[in-house]
Amino acid sequence: MINGGGSPTSVESGGGGDDYDPHIHRQLEHPTTNNETLIHLLKGSLGTGILAMPQAFFNAGLFVGAICTVIIGFICTYCLHILVADHYWTELDVRLWSLILLLPLIAINMIRNLKLLAPFSQLANVITFIGIAIVMYYVFSDIPSMTTREYAGELRNFSLFFGTTLFALEAVGVIIALENNMQTPKSFGGYCGVLNKGMVVIVILYVFVGFFGYIKYGSECLGSITLNLPKDEKLAQSVNVIFALAIFITYALQCYVPVEIIWTTYMKKKYEHSEHKLLYEYIMRICVVIVTFLLAVAIPRLGLFISLFGALCLSALGIAFPAIIEICVLWPDQLGPLNYVLWKDILLILFGIVGLVVGTGTALMDIIVSFQ
Repeated sequence: MINGGGSPTSVESGGGGDDYDPHIHRQLEHPTTNNETLIHLLKGSLGTGILAMPQAFFNAGLFVGAICTVIIGFICTYCLHILVADHYWTELDVRLWSLILLLPLIAINMIRNLKLLAPFSQLANVITFIGIAIVMYYVFSDIPSMTTREYAGELRNFSLFFGTTLFALEAVGVIIALENNMQTPKSFGGYCGVLNKGMVVIVILYVFVGFFGYIKYGSECLGSITLNLPKDEKLAQSVNVIFALAIFITYALQCYVPVEIIWTTYMKKKYEHSEHKLLYEYIMRICVVIVTFLLAVAIPRLGLFISLFGALCLSALGIAFPAIIEICVLWPDQLGPLNYVLWKDILLILFGIVGLVVGTGTALMDIIVSFQ
């Protein structure tokens, strides 16, 4: 039998037992290559959260921040393995900007498979790296000595660092979809697989920006490092446009999973034999964009509420649930010597619960403060 990568694979007759390989039974119309999957992974994890890393390092300190970012990145990556294997422009109201972007968002969400989205993710990655390069240009201009900053922050601020870093690094929402759409899904995991390659690059970038961003701005680090850049220089303010464009391009990738769930779970069977099946799918995609548009227009301080929902779900979804799933799969006689897998997963579950509590508490406090 030939697997998705085109290489011969032998399978025991009957398809069961230890020799059963679910990868070879996938039927994909547009499978993505390893490089295309890596591009999506980088874009799925490398977002504007990296701009908050200097402030996160201010809360944790230089050395503690660097070490703990690597640790959190390792934990996130491990849990993903378990799961798969307006300054220069006319000032406009945010609602008007949302309306202007509505049609382009609908257009980009009409792309129906990840393979066709790969060039868009690649463009978004290039744009993001350009934006980071501009930020670091200002960071390294007259950067003070490292000795002027704290190597370890106050313990009471560590929860803010933890929440910022965990939610910035986590990309569990797109991980399964990426692995499911690969031409060679076995290449996703492993020590030198797509997931590890992508996460190594991402963690290094987060540490780099956070470390030197904190050295540059110290206690003056704002929620996004772009807010520390000179407001009277066009190059500095172009960073806002760059990251806004990268987020716009990535909208279809982030929307892929909810659209797939809605269509596959609730609508596909109903319209399976309809001659207008494709039309119904496009209508559903348009409706998803319109709903997100209406939420953005109707809910004040949408970003804070998104952070709250992310805090409530992401720690459980990205860390605790994969550990729970592994326990269920390996229970009761495959938990390793002295049940080390069980104890390891219990620690991950506790870690996820701490992240949930810390993130939710931080988001709630920010919401309360913003309305005062």
